[in-house]
Amino acid sequence: MKRSDLYFAIVMLAIFVPFFASSDLYAWYKTFNAEHAMIMAFLKFGILATLGEMLGCRISTGRYTTPNFGVLPRMVVWGVLGMAISMAMSVFSAGIPAFIESMGGSELVADFRAEGITFGKFVVALSISVMMNTFFAPVFMTFHKITDAHIAECGGSLRALVTPIPMRRLICNLNWSVQWGFIFKKTIPLFWYPAHTITFMLPGEMRVLFAALLGVALGVILAIGLKKK
Repeated sequence: MKRSDLYFAIVMLAIFVPFFASSDLYAWYKTFNAEHAMIMAFLKFGILATLGEMLGCRISTGRYTTPNFGVLPRMVVWGVLGMAISMAMSVFSAGIPAFIESMGGSELVADFRAEGITFGKFVVALSISVMMNTFFAPVFMTFHKITDAHIAECGGSLRALVTPIPMRRLICNLNWSVQWGFIFKKTIPLFWYPAHTITFMLPGEMRVLFAALLGVALGVILAIGLKKK
C-alpha cells in the first residue's frame, strides 16, 4: 500500500464517519438535504463521484491523478451532472409509478410508497431503474465521456469549464466499441439495473446519496473499461 492509498482512505473516512458519530450532524444533513436538494446533489456527486474516478485512475494507472486528470473541473462537471441525475430520479420515480397505476397496478404502487420491503416495492423500483437506465443513462454516460475528453484536452485545468466543447469531433473520436460493447451493453443491465433498483427501494432522502456512492463504483467500472480498451 502506498502512502497515497492511506491518504485516500483517510479522506473517505473523514467524509462519512462524522455522520455516524454525531446524531445532530446527521439530523442537520437530513434537514438541509430536504430544503436544498439540488445543492446537496451538486456536493454529493462533485465529491464522491470525483473520488470514484480518482480510484479508477489508481486502478488503471497506479496513481490517483495524472497531469491531464483535472480534479477541480471534474468536480464541477460531476456536480452539474449530479443535479441532472437528481432531477431524472425525481421525474422517473414519479412518472413510472403514475404509468403503472394507469395500467391497473395501484396495489404495486401502494406497496412502493409504503415503508418496508415488499414484492410490489421491488417491482416498481425495478421498473423505474430499467426505464431510467435505458433512456437517460446512455445519453448521460456519453456526455460524461465527452467532458472527460475535453478536460484532458485542456490539460486538466479550469480552462475546460469556459472553453467551448468541440462536440462533433469528440463524439466522432469516442471509442464506440468500448462505449457500446462494455459501458452500455454490459454495465447497464448487469450493474445499473440492479444497483438503481436498490436505490429506489430506499427512502427518498437517501436515494441521491446512494446514487452518488455508486459514482465510486462507476470510477472502478470505467477503469476496467479503460483496461479493456
